[in-house]
Amino acid sequence: MPRIHCPTPLAQGSELALPAAAAKHVQVLRLQPGDALTVFNGEGGEWDAAVTRMHKQGVDIRVGTHHAVEREAPQAIHMALGMPANERMDWLVEKATELGVSSITPLMTARSVVRLQGERADKRLAHWQAVAVSACEQCGRNRVPVIHPIQTLSSWFNALPASDGARWLLGFAPDAALVGASPVPTTILSGPEGGLTPEEETLALQHGFAWRGLGPRVLRAETAAITALTWATYPHGCPG
Repeated sequence: MPRIHCPTPLAQGSELALPAAAAKHVQVLRLQPGDALTVFNGEGGEWDAAVTRMHKQGVDIRVGTHHAVEREAPQAIHMALGMPANERMDWLVEKATELGVSSITPLMTARSVVRLQGERADKRLAHWQAVAVSACEQCGRNRVPVIHPIQTLSSWFNALPASDGARWLLGFAPDAALVGASPVPTTILSGPEGGLTPEEETLALQHGFAWRGLGPRVLRAETAAITALTWATYPHGCPG
C-alpha cells in the first residue's frame, strides 16, 4: 500500500486536502477515488486513509484509523559528515534514513570538495530533506530524520551542547576501539574524502569525542559513515 508523508495535523475521521508535494506523489502513483493509502506526519504512528477526490488543484483524502506503530532504531544516532560529492550525499542521506539515523549535519571541513553557501546551500538542504522523506515513505519509518543546515566544522563544534550522550570520531588512531552497539544517544563524526586534518581531529578530541574504528581497510567517506551507523545501531543484524 502506498505510504505518503503528510506534514499536517491528522485525526481519525477528518477530511483534508493533501499538501502539494504529497498530492503530487499520489497523482504520480495514479491513485483514484476510493483507493487506500497510509499517511504519516512525522509526529508518531501512521493512519489508514482513502482518496476521496482527485482534481486539478490537488488531492483530497479521508483519514481513518491511527496505528501507534514505530520503526525507529534502539538508540538515537546523529551523524555529522564532511560532505562528499552531491550524488554520494544523496545516497548517504537515503541509506542513513533507511537504517534509522535520527539526524544528519552536513559539514564543510578543510578537505571538503563540496562547499555550499547561501541559496545553493538552502536548495541542497531542501533536496536532502526531500530525499529523507522519500526514504521514510519507502522503508516504513514514521519519523523523518532532520537534515540540519550546512555549516563549517568549527561552527558546529562551537554550538555543541555541554553533554548530549556519547561522541565518536571515526579514524585510524592506534587506540581506536571498533564501533559497536551504542547504549546511549550518540553523535558520530566522519570526515570527507581525504579525512579530517590533524588539527580538526585534535579539536574533536577537545570537544569530547573518542576514537572509533571500522577495521584495517580504508573506506570511502560515504561507506564509512553508513558502516558506522549500521554497527552502532544493529550490531547483530537488523531486527526482523
